[in-house]
Amino acid sequence: MRVLITPSPDREVILGDIEAGGYFGEMAAVDMQDRLRQLGSMPPTLRFLLADIDPENLGMLDLSNDEDWWHLRRGWTRRPDLLVLDNLASLVRPTDDGPRTWRKVQAELMQLRREGTAVLVVHHANKKGLQRGTGAKEDMLDLVLALRRPIDYEPGQGARFEIHFDKARGVYGVAAEPIEARLETDAIGVTRWNWRPVVDGEVERMRALLAQGLNANQAAREMGISKSKAYRMREVLGV
Repeated sequence: MRVLITPSPDREVILGDIEAGGYFGEMAAVDMQDRLRQLGSMPPTLRFLLADIDPENLGMLDLSNDEDWWHLRRGWTRRPDLLVLDNLASLVRPTDDGPRTWRKVQAELMQLRREGTAVLVVHHANKKGLQRGTGAKEDMLDLVLALRRPIDYEPGQGARFEIHFDKARGVYGVAAEPIEARLETDAIGVTRWNWRPVVDGEVERMRALLAQGLNANQAAREMGISKSKAYRMREVLGV
């Protein structure tokens, strides 16, 4: 399974050839089956550990516990190249000492890094759009990606969101620019991810608003962007 980050149509950043991967999380088995059915056949080296079909009936593990990490590792037939943990709120039980609890998890993540396993940790945001709990979680992470709804998002659009780099160690320039991703079904019923730079979507929306008779200031308020950015976009459009 080849994992790529494609920041622009003419550039691909190859992260690696993943020969073995693992998903451990809260998603129900029936929902996971439905997602995989939409996206196509599952890579033979991708393994899933889901709480509701755990053969040992361990339930949702607590990854702040050494014994639960042992149970997780024991199920690997080989060390995975990529491990997805979904999500932190479900896999690490809350305590009164959040930073100390996270240090236990962090030690395991650092060990996986030393062993050559990349880890994708899924975490929820609070009502302000910030991560839940202690900010110490970001200290040792290479990348922190935030998923945000576009300002013109409508519920009927389903999985459509912007991906922003809140932290990008070793990633810069075009590769660190936010993108908009959307899960769509094509004419033959295959579900695919489509994406474009966020700025492309903003330019299209600006063009539509100007065509409706709004001026740059009004369009800026409608789009939630600065006036200076709105005027620059208007100049790009030549309107």
